[in-house]
Amino acid sequence: MTDKENNDAPIIMYTTSWCSDCYRAKYLLDEYGISYVNIDVEENPEALAFVLGVNNGKRIVPTIVFPDKTILVEPSNALLAEKAGIEL
Repeated sequence: MTDKENNDAPIIMYTTSWCSDCYRAKYLLDEYGISYVNIDVEENPEALAFVLGVNNGKRIVPTIVFPDKTILVEPSNALLAEKAGIEL
């Protein structure tokens, strides 16, 4: 699913600056022109609280929320691509 297919609702990616999986996920979406909003949980206490709540008290990133409210946590490239409508 791309931005154009979901009425411009954003994908929200909760990340940290030091997370290699976060860089990988952002790179994949960037490479295919998929728009998303990046929120660094180290700079945003509300975002950190959300991530902790979704992940049973664990700070697991990337935590990615799609417009349909689906949440992927540390997804593989294949799973992220499938959900984002990317053909690898």
